[in-house]
Amino acid sequence: MAARPLSRMLRRLLRSSARSCSSGAPVTQPCPGESARAASEELSRRRQFLREHAAPFSAFLTDSFGRQHSYLRISLTEKCNLRCQYCMPEEGVPLTPKANLLTTEEILTLARLFVKEGVDKIRLTGGEPLIRPDVVDIVAQLQRLEGLRTIGVTTNGINLARLLPQLQKAGLSAINISLDTLVPAKFEFIVRRKGFHKVMEGIHKAIELGYNPVKVNCVVMRGLNEDELLDFAALTEGLPLDVRFIEYMPFDGNKWNFKKMVSYKEMLDTVRQQWPELEKVPEEESSTAKAFKIPGFQGQISFITSMSEHFCGTCNRLRITADGNLKVCLFGNSEVSLRDHLRAGASEQELLRIIGAAVGRKKRQHAELFLMFHNSPPGNPSIFSWDPLHVQGLRPRMSFSSQVATLWKGCRVPQTPPLAQQRLGSGSFQRHYTSRADSNANSKCLSPGSWASAAPSGPQLTSEQLTHVDSEGRAAMVDVGRKPDTERVAVASAVVLLGPVAFKLVQQNQLKKGDALVVAQLAGVQAAKVTSQLIPLCHHVALSHIQVQLELDSTRHAVKIRASCRARGPTGVEMEALTSAAVAALTLYDMCKAVSRDIVLEEIKLISKTGGQRGDFHRA
Repeated sequence: MAARPLSRMLRRLLRSSARSCSSGAPVTQPCPGESARAASEELSRRRQFLREHAAPFSAFLTDSFGRQHSYLRISLTEKCNLRCQYCMPEEGVPLTPKANLLTTEEILTLARLFVKEGVDKIRLTGGEPLIRPDVVDIVAQLQRLEGLRTIGVTTNGINLARLLPQLQKAGLSAINISLDTLVPAKFEFIVRRKGFHKVMEGIHKAIELGYNPVKVNCVVMRGLNEDELLDFAALTEGLPLDVRFIEYMPFDGNKWNFKKMVSYKEMLDTVRQQWPELEKVPEEESSTAKAFKIPGFQGQISFITSMSEHFCGTCNRLRITADGNLKVCLFGNSEVSLRDHLRAGASEQELLRIIGAAVGRKKRQHAELFLMFHNSPPGNPSIFSWDPLHVQGLRPRMSFSSQVATLWKGCRVPQTPPLAQQRLGSGSFQRHYTSRADSNANSKCLSPGSWASAAPSGPQLTSEQLTHVDSEGRAAMVDVGRKPDTERVAVASAVVLLGPVAFKLVQQNQLKKGDALVVAQLAGVQAAKVTSQLIPLCHHVALSHIQVQLELDSTRHAVKIRASCRARGPTGVEMEALTSAAVAALTLYDMCKAVSRDIVLEEIKLISKTGGQRGDFHRA
């Protein structure tokens, strides 16, 4: 058995002056009347002896890079009473059968073993640990372990105010509360449950009971809550909080979108613009957070730089999952089942050998993850593809092309009101916006085939010369006076990635500026009419038909735009269609920019054009 670390030996020595020191340090028991000075000198002698004769940290908890793992996180349950959109689907996830989860006695047996080897901090996690019925008893049992310095819990805060007095009495010494927004409506949107005020009540109860600091964990995601950084930081002015901004990280089973991560430096710059006097606060070597304090504020803010500036070199953490697997790295796929060995009757020494072997295999850092992160160019985030609010396993109930075919069925303009909501299967509501501006009600309608053709069709005549320059290379308008009039139709598209918050407000028509889809639709129609005033070398075209369709895509939190234009004349209308789609997209941006600046306009392109001398075109 490896010897105990210096700090724990010292605590044992000081716990009772009547006990002898197993380390061999000289111990004298002062008489009742002995002066405080003599007692202080005796204490100093003991500390000096222990420094000179300190034993090495447990070999079983020390990896091949010399990192000493004194911090253990234990998951008490897989269950959670919230359904955060970036964490799990609304109906929840399949749970491990209860028989395969660690029992209370197994949790305490493993905790006792790790503490005996030098672990002095245990944090209880989940799922949501406070929904476990015997959580208070578990804390009380852990508190009895000699050498355990800190018992913490990471909670979503829903049950905290109710349970905290009992937990504190049982021995809970540290609290981390997860809270990603200070806006009640946004909170309900993110977690799909009510409870914002319960979380705030829990925070204030922790402060009331003397916890200092109360740590508030905020995962920062672009397009969701990065606009609340200053509001969170302002909380530390009058409250003993440590607001910890966490860089968004990938987790097992999820894909990750590089563009959604807000880096530590970007967050720090944002806060410093408001409070340039921000001061760096020293932290412990094994700390995961870079701490800062605004002068005069009671609390502080911290940044957990899991992705941009990883802290693998000082990692002292191990994890035990709810089903009893030991994870030496949060990002690693390797797990060792301590539960199976426990239930097979493994001895303490056998368990220690298994634990030691797992810790010994721990990698220097997050393996390939950081190589991909740091080597990927900022402009090429395709390495990762996860939208944090996209729930795996949920797919659109109907493809866009199928919806288009339905809308254009029978080669006629669909007779639906401008604002319509259609439920697709059992999926979420889809809002469809369609507009018409027809000068000829009997004009030929665009057929579904023009939307869905798999390859370009027609003669596809091309020219190696630009058409809007003269023989000397100067810009010039093309002369179309001698071209025959033909029926011209063009369709263009655009996509606006709104992000989850703005998307929800658009979907529910709750933007302060009004109905974004209606305004964007009208803007698209108007833009098609004035294209020649916006694009200098375009001819004026008397359009006989304009149609702008907007469709919500809940899987991407996006709005798909389709604009079609028709005219009879000597020149095509693809520029009118493209302008219509682009301006509709820009209008959506303008309507939603107060909610999020992380809106992306993309895929502005021509879908099809028919009726010109150069032949028809249909994009796949």
